[in-house]
Amino acid sequence: MSELVTGEAVALELRPAKLPSRGLAVLLDLAAAVTVYVVVTLGLVAATASLDEAARTAVSIATFVLVLVGGPILVETLTHGRSLGKLACGLRVVRDDGGPIRFRHALVRGLLGVIEILMTFGVVACVASLVSARGRRLGDVFAGTLVVRERVPAGQGGFVPPPPPWLVGRFSGLDLSAVPDGLWLAARQYLTRMRQLDPRVGSSMAERLAADVAGCTGAPVPPGVPPAMFLAAVLHERQTREAQRTFGGAGAPAAPAGAGVPVLPPPAHAPATVSPVAPPAGAEAAGYPGPGGGASAGRPATGFVPPA
Repeated sequence: MSELVTGEAVALELRPAKLPSRGLAVLLDLAAAVTVYVVVTLGLVAATASLDEAARTAVSIATFVLVLVGGPILVETLTHGRSLGKLACGLRVVRDDGGPIRFRHALVRGLLGVIEILMTFGVVACVASLVSARGRRLGDVFAGTLVVRERVPAGQGGFVPPPPPWLVGRFSGLDLSAVPDGLWLAARQYLTRMRQLDPRVGSSMAERLAADVAGCTGAPVPPGVPPAMFLAAVLHERQTREAQRTFGGAGAPAAPAGAGVPVLPPPAHAPATVSPVAPPAGAEAAGYPGPGGGASAGRPATGFVPPA
């Protein structure tokens, strides 16, 4: 699933970080680096008291370079763009294509950061970030990286839309034990954010996830069932089984009131080809398209209703 997340990260429309949040993250990182530098320097002063002046100067320069320059580079490489300050502010450094950064990206950002941040007290970095359309400093431009907001506000994510009533319980006979946890997590994240995706990208992701789930369960996606609804129904079935095992058959978790609005008629007697029709009332509120896939005049059907 790392390929799916990496390949579609830009299509998920991650928001570039603004200058205030980036500035706060840099201050936190500098505070941590300076603290480590002071502690290490105090230890080296005591350890190198017997050395001559030239040796102590060389040790001091090496300590400065390793802690204040090499330290941030190492941290960003090992954490894939999540330093201490960025983690606290909900930020992350990614490549221009949305993938995780590597050592060469962190190295370029760190070396140019010495000039932009340390030597000019952040003036060059602030000016470059204000001029850039995506808030990038010179280190990001030369390294091919971008700092994005990683956290989604509580009001915009976290809610998994329930499946339509006619799909509830339809997959009770599926063997879900072979579906890996990473695939469940990817399906859940997709369902919580599908309204934020570009319709064409969302439709492609839903088809890929549904095909992966169907391949693990050994049963194909039923004809006439959109991939997003299939994922929601299978995820609901898994949650139902977990609730039954946990509470001893207490039942499935209840869906929010008004969320399970019927959006499609049961496909038991549906013909093989369904002509596009307007979605029934409440389909957009439930987050699923009608049988026509949410197509509108002048726009091809994609399988998703555009975000409100």
